[in-house]
Amino acid sequence: MGMNIKDLIGSFALKELVTGLSVTLKYMFKPNITVQYPEERIPVSPRFRGEHVLRRDDQGEERCVACKLCEAACPAQAIYIEIDTKSTAEKRLTRVYDIDNGKCIYCGYCQEACPVDAIVLGPNVEFCSETRAGLLYDKDKLLANGERWKTEIDANLKADAKYR
Repeated sequence: MGMNIKDLIGSFALKELVTGLSVTLKYMFKPNITVQYPEERIPVSPRFRGEHVLRRDDQGEERCVACKLCEAACPAQAIYIEIDTKSTAEKRLTRVYDIDNGKCIYCGYCQEACPVDAIVLGPNVEFCSETRAGLLYDKDKLLANGERWKTEIDANLKADAKYR
C-alpha cells in the first residue's frame, strides 16, 4: 500500500485521462498530415533505391561489360553473373545476369561499384510479388525495367552527379 497522498489525489482527479485528452485537443485543430496513398503521393528522392535496372547505352546495346564488380560488391550475394563465351575482348557480354530481390538489401553497392553505370537502383517504389519466383529478376526483366524507367533514371543520375 505504498501509495502516497499525491498519487491518491491524482488518481481521483483522473490526471492521466486529462493529460491524454489535452494531447488529443492539441492536435485536433492542426492540419492533417496523413497521405491518402493511392490517390496522393509524396515526392521520391533522386537517391531513392528501388527496383533494379540494367541500362543501355546510346546505341541501344547493354552497358554491362561483365566485369563482375557488382557481384563482388554485393554483401548479400544476391547477384549472379555468367560471361558469354562468344563475347570478344573488346566487348564482353553477360549471358546470365540474375538478381534475387528476396536476398537484396538495397544498399546500392552494386550501383557504386559499376564503372559504366550499367546497374542502377531505379525510382520504382511499387514492386512486389506474391511468390519467391517473382522476386528473381533475370537479364530480360532488368533490361525491360531500364526501358520503362529511362527518363526518370537519367534525371535522377543527373541530379545526383554533383555528389558522386
